[in-house]
Amino acid sequence: MKYVVTVCFWLVFLLTAPVLFTLGLVLFLVAYPVDPDRRWLHALVCRWCFWLWLHVSPGWRTRIEGRELLPSGPCVLVANHQSAMDILAAMGLFHPYKFVAKSSLFSIPIVGWMMSLLGYVPITRGSSSSLVQLLEPCRFWLRRGMPVLIFPEGTYSQGELLRFKRGAFQLALEEHVPVVPIVIEGTRQLLDGDGPLMNTHASIRVRVLPPLPPESFGPDSVVLSDQVRGLFLDALATSR
Repeated sequence: MKYVVTVCFWLVFLLTAPVLFTLGLVLFLVAYPVDPDRRWLHALVCRWCFWLWLHVSPGWRTRIEGRELLPSGPCVLVANHQSAMDILAAMGLFHPYKFVAKSSLFSIPIVGWMMSLLGYVPITRGSSSSLVQLLEPCRFWLRRGMPVLIFPEGTYSQGELLRFKRGAFQLALEEHVPVVPIVIEGTRQLLDGDGPLMNTHASIRVRVLPPLPPESFGPDSVVLSDQVRGLFLDALATSR
């Protein structure tokens, strides 16, 4: 059954991704004069990815909790990183944001083109300029009232939550916007290792924790990152 689910997922993906890109390109061109931030395009992609691609197998279950806690204005969404499927799970928030992703993803045909069209933020992992690559475009979007979503671990964790990098928290401090922890669980169950094989059953849970208002921050981004990481550790521990 693992092979059946895998074939079904990739077949659905390969057949529908060009359709999504075509629809997205048309929406981008038509709506850009009234929607330059591409909120409508992001809303289309979120629902397409979540309802179609993340529900290919009847054995995949996804719960989204705490959408009502998401601020209406600019904020820094920080999520833990378990697998390549985390972004599909985060799409289920149905909330506008610009996703920060490794730059190599933007070179993938159709997927990368769509990410560029959406205005997502590329970053070269391990580069000496990676902090600048993160801060400058994210500042631009926050100042336009758009949230940004960042995985502060920087890469997949292999079970234990990794140390958080400070970039997301420095951004929140400098721009004086809330930090919103997004706890993602179960996406590691979807993939067999790092893929491309898919498992037949997975129970995915995405939880929005209460936002941390900027008034509660201290002046140190490292201290803030450790504080937020502690919230993730507590949330993940209580779910087991």
